[in-house]
Formats: sequence, C-alpha cells, structure tokens
Amino acid sequence: MKKRLFFTIAAMFTVTFSAFAQYDDEYEIVVTDANGQRQEIDIPEAMTFEVDSMLNLYYSKTFLADDENCITSSSDPEFSEQEYIDRLNRLPYVIPMPYNEIVRKFIDRYTKSGRRSVGYMIAAMNLYTPIFEQALETFGVPLEMKYLPVVESGLNPSAVSHAGAAGLWQFMIQPGKRYGLRINSLVDDRRDPIKSSYAAAELLSDLYQVFGDWHLALAAYNCGPENVNRAIHRAGGSKDYWTIYQYLPRETRGYVPAFIAANYVMNYYCEHNICPMRSTLPEKADTVMVDRDVSFKTISEFCDISIEQLRALNPQYRRDIVNGSSEPSAISMPTAAVLLFIDNQQKIYAQSSNVTFSDNADSYSYTEPRQYQSQTASNGYTRKSYTEPQQGYTTTRKSYSGSTGNSYGKGRNSYRNSRGKITKNRYSSAKEQGKASKKHRKNGKRGSKNSTRRRQTTQSVTIRQGETLSGLARKHGTTVKKLQQINGIKGSNIRAGKKIRVK
Repeated sequence: MKKRLFFTIAAMFTVTFSAFAQYDDEYEIVVTDANGQRQEIDIPEAMTFEVDSMLNLYYSKTFLADDENCITSSSDPEFSEQEYIDRLNRLPYVIPMPYNEIVRKFIDRYTKSGRRSVGYMIAAMNLYTPIFEQALETFGVPLEMKYLPVVESGLNPSAVSHAGAAGLWQFMIQPGKRYGLRINSLVDDRRDPIKSSYAAAELLSDLYQVFGDWHLALAAYNCGPENVNRAIHRAGGSKDYWTIYQYLPRETRGYVPAFIAANYVMNYYCEHNICPMRSTLPEKADTVMVDRDVSFKTISEFCDISIEQLRALNPQYRRDIVNGSSEPSAISMPTAAVLLFIDNQQKIYAQSSNVTFSDNADSYSYTEPRQYQSQTASNGYTRKSYTEPQQGYTTTRKSYSGSTGNSYGKGRNSYRNSRGKITKNRYSSAKEQGKASKKHRKNGKRGSKNSTRRRQTTQSVTIRQGETLSGLARKHGTTVKKLQQINGIKGSNIRAGKKIRVK
C-alpha cells in the first residue's frame, strides 16, 4: 500500500511537467514545467566521465575484458511508461524508486549515450559489491545504496571532481577527516575503497537519522543538510523530496533521479541490449602492518610485486610511501608477497630507512641505510578486522570516540558547504590507541599495588576537535554524569583545546 501510494505521488509529479524535456548540452537537462517556466538540472559529474580513462585503470586492465560472446547492440529498445514503472516496482528495495519524466531522462542517459560506461560499471561492481554491501550492512543502510558510487564516481576509485571531492564516494577533505579518513600530503583514505565505504555508510546512516527519509538523506549527501532544510522550509514544511525538489540546488534536483536511474540500469541492462564486460576476481589480498616508513619501490624489489599493483591495492598512499612512522599503517598485497615481506622485513626497513621523495612519486633517493632492531609491527595497535571473503580483501577499522560536526555537502558550486558529520562518531587516532596500549602494558608490569595507586590519582586530558562528553566517557571508562560532576560542567558543551579531568 505504501509503495503504491508513492507511485501515485510520483505520477502526480510527472504531469506537472510538459511532455518534452530536452538536453541543452551534455552537462544539464532542461525541463519546462506546466507553467512554462524553465528548470535546469545539472548532470552528475560522473555521468560525463570518459570511459576510456577508466578502462586504463589497473583493475580494469587486469580483471576486466570485453566479452566476445556478448556484443552490445547500438540500438536501445523502446518501452512504455508502464513497463518502466513495473520494473522499478519489482526491485526488492526499501528506498522508493518512483518513475517520472526526470527519472526517464536519466535512464535514457545511461541506456543510450552511456551504454559503454554501463558495460564497464556492471563488471566493476563485481569487484566492489562485497565491500559496499558489508559497509552498508554494518550501519544498517539499505543495500541498494551500493549503486550510489555509480552516480558519484562512475566506479572510478581515482575520480576527483573539479571541486576536490575524491574517491568512489566523493568525499571532500574536512568531512572525510570527521569520518575517520586520514588525509594529508602522503595519505588520502578517500581513495581507499574499503575505508571510504565505511565512512560513507556511516554518513548516510547519520543523515537518515536527521531526516527520516532516504531520498532526503541522499539529497543531503549531495548538497548538505542546510540546503535540504532550507528547501523544506520553502516548501511549507513538506519532507517529500518531490515536493521540495524545485527549491533544491540544480545538481541535487538530478541527484535522486540519477540514483534511481542507476539502480534501474544496473538491474535491467539486459532488457536494453547492454552487455557487461567480462570480469574475474583478483587474487586474494592480505595485509601487513608497519610502524616505519616504507617505499613502494623497496617493497617491489623484495616482494616480487609491481609498483603499479601496489598502487592499485593501496590507492590511499599518494607518493608511493607508506608512512608507518606517523602511525601504524597497513599495506595490502597478495598473500605470496606478504610472506616475502615478512621474510625480508629487516632488509626492507633498512633500505627504506632514509628514503626521500619529491613531487614526482617515482623519484627517490637513498642515503646509507642504518641498522634497526626488530620491533613489533603493530606497535601495540589493535583494531577490529572486517574481511571480504568474496574478494579476498582484509581491512581494519578503528574504534570509536564521540565527535560532532556541522558542515556537509560536496561543495561543487558556491552554495555548497563541505560534506561532514552530524552528531555521532569518528575513528579515534591510531597513535592514541598505540600509546594507550603501551601504557596499559607498563601498568601491568609495575604490579597491582602501583596500579591501584595510579588509578586513585587524578588524570586530565586535552579536549580534541570533535570530541564529546559521551565519547570521552566511553574512552576513559566513566560516565557523562561523573565527568560533569568532577569538572563542574552544566549541560554537554565542551570546547576543543581545554583540559578536562577524566579521573
């Protein structure tokens, strides 16, 4: 009953537009409504990417190929409006997938001019689906959101928008950091398919908690909650996407229709005579943790793995250096290469000990290597592991501490802010976890008497940007009420940079 009602509303939306809508150019759709007013809708940037550039990616060249037994026809069959409605209605989805003229125009984009791109993306989904689904499932986000990167990046992990959003899920810098992604001159976790997928799933979950509607959560993911809230107010308080549609930024007007179209075409490409490329799953990858700087060049020499493959498996490292000395860092490699790394670990560390690098990631220089004593690779750093058995990926995810944030959106145009966190959690610092583990071990060695005396003394910490009372309470094994009492805090507001007693 609920789904039928939604399609009735969608049908009402359709008739508000005239029967025609033309493409002004490849970057926008122009719609004329029933009042003769012109509405311009931006095409998501990923829909304008050249598929040739994506086919040159390592994974594309290595694991994707044209299927000789299936040739994509140049013609796209014509279907009735009711056939589109019935197909969308058959999808086993929680997020409503209504049909209207705008959705139809985006479907046409994929099934006509974008046929070759669709063939690439269907095959690429075989590589990324296990990662996307596990991340979405972890945060209770509907699994149909796995097709959002189709709209965001065209499934190109190296995609960078002209506004600076990067990766499969197109995070801006500050929002990415709020959701636990490391972003600095050496590392950019936005390009890591696994880490960015968990961050995106958490962000989508947070947005749904704010708006209680997945269409509005999608709109907010694109343009920020502030813009969505303004559109709601301008529409008289309505929280229906199609009602507030005309008050949203130009790109966001096309964002949800493009998402619906992506779900449609990724399920019904056969009906449109589109053949996916043939794909094979990559060899199983394993992970080794390092607590020193290691260069890809050295790893390649000792572990029988090409630098190109290292870059593909570790896209977060910007300059072919794993900066483990900053915080314990993971290197993903095929299992055989991991074993070679373990066998040659000290030689690799010694040769990488004084590596320097320039803006050219392939330009290295070395000084005489120093000798190192063996150390524990994890440096006391513990993390929970998520394994993707279908694809052989193993990754790690840090524990949580509380945080808040108040800026969102991709920032594609001047009216957009940075996408960021609502009021939930962020990953805690790996360096802090390592220090905490060391301190815990030291306390155990000094005996229970000293440990008891230490627990009875006061302890203060400096509040970091984004931390909350609830997060500090969980981190230090206490309660919000106790923190308020011993610090004389009324309410829950705390300021970054100030010291607070936790014991």
